[in-house]
Amino acid sequence: MVKLVGQIDDYLRHLTIERGMAKNTLLAYRRDLGIYREFFEQRGIVQAQEVTETDIKDFAQHLVNSKGLVATSVARVLAAVRGFHKFLLLENLVADDVAVKVKPPKLPKRLPKAISISEIEQLLKASGPDPDDPNPVAAELIRIRDRAILELLYATGARVSELVNMDLDDLVDPEIVRLFGKGSKERLVPVGRFAQAALASYQVRVRPNLAKLSKGSPALFLNQRGTRLSRQSVWQIIADSAKRAKLEREVSPHTFRHSFATHLLEGGADVRVVQELLGHASVSTTQIYTLVTVDALREIYATAHPRAQR
Repeated sequence: MVKLVGQIDDYLRHLTIERGMAKNTLLAYRRDLGIYREFFEQRGIVQAQEVTETDIKDFAQHLVNSKGLVATSVARVLAAVRGFHKFLLLENLVADDVAVKVKPPKLPKRLPKAISISEIEQLLKASGPDPDDPNPVAAELIRIRDRAILELLYATGARVSELVNMDLDDLVDPEIVRLFGKGSKERLVPVGRFAQAALASYQVRVRPNLAKLSKGSPALFLNQRGTRLSRQSVWQIIADSAKRAKLEREVSPHTFRHSFATHLLEGGADVRVVQELLGHASVSTTQIYTLVTVDALREIYATAHPRAQR
């Protein structure tokens, strides 16, 4: 008799081998399914075959009442549970998918937080010296790397995990980079001339010295020990740049991704092109950015059209 813990392990193994799911996503699934297992074991249920639809509904309520999770967190946990039960059905380990009809709570529609083009430019200037500066002061050398990081985030809309996992080999040519998104899905993204210049400056002036400090990491972006830069370090680089730029708002790596998408759409890019650049599996995920641009258009119309003013 395979118990819940074993069945969950089989599912996670399937996600790793068959689906190629990213390490961080796997960790989240393991954590969420651990909550699920604990709940049912406390009820004396030790196999997934014993779980009913009513049990799943009770579990969803438990996430809110006992765990105090917000709607987004409940939806995330239930997504893992629904995936697990679908897997059991496809493997003929259960007769019915008891989780398929249990819907997650409706999520509030939140618009992505983009910043203006002028604020992006302030951030980039504050992050490090201009790539064309022939004589940056010694104290700014590491900030040549920081400038390249921010330029690349804005040029490509990359997730922070995609950026820190980039290797030198992922620079296909000066104008194209290779990114590996969720599920290790590969995509090629163009790079504009400003980011090209910043990357070239970092590779020539900074990276060789950092690489000498370790055993030759293949990572594109290195820390001051010569090893791969972490996501936390990128967050700190951005926070420091925002402070120097005197931006009175919170800025994160995802701010660059949101701004990348919003500015492309405002510039006339097709939503499906933006979908491809962002690596979204569904265009519906990308379409939330169109709400941002529609709001901007509405505001411009209201202030500019002679018969729109109230």
